Amino acid sequence: MTDDRFTSPVISDSLDAAGRRGQVLAPGIEPLVPGSRLLGRAATVQFAPVTEDGPDPYEDAIAFIDGLRPGEVAVVATGDSARSAFWGELFSAAAIGRGAAGIVTDGCLRDSPKIAALGFPAFARGRRPLDYRARMRVVARAQPVVLGGVTIRPGELVMADDDGVAVVPASVEEQVLARARARVETESTVLEELLAGDGLRTVWERHGVL
Repeated sequence: MTDDRFTSPVISDSLDAAGRRGQVLAPGIEPLVPGSRLLGRAATVQFAPVTEDGPDPYEDAIAFIDGLRPGEVAVVATGDSARSAFWGELFSAAAIGRGAAGIVTDGCLRDSPKIAALGFPAFARGRRPLDYRARMRVVARAQPVVLGGVTIRPGELVMADDDGVAVVPASVEEQVLARARARVETESTVLEELLAGDGLRTVWERHGVL
């Protein structure tokens, strides 16, 4: 399905070429550990504010995480909320146990050093020690969500690295992946030619890639 050489710029350029120019999340969702990378299919969950505790505040989050499948990315939408953290060490450990590829959220993490120590790729808006109990609750699972101005649907391909987060709609996935494979091959050739002394214009005119 994918190539280990894929990056968010490669996916972004391939989306542009496929006519889908609005598929990269707005800046601000950053990797917990620089150099992190994830690529997988979206499993979505939506949080919303509350002002009081429910009878079982963790039940829906437990069901979401226990339902993760190998290779899925936990996409946690919060409406850019900083009311609390939404993910920590134990959620990460459970997701690793399920074979998840990582998490992308427009909310906050906690237990950051412990998540980093687990090696779990985590991309978030920020960090806060607050538990979400009596502050936020799950209101939807396995539904389209909006993060960073982009609608993400369950099963769509999510690519995240130091440069940002790109989302590939199912309708253009085959085309985007084919373009991305071709681009990484061409970029390898372009890099070699530039390092060997060929001019930037010459290489651009030869390959049409920069």
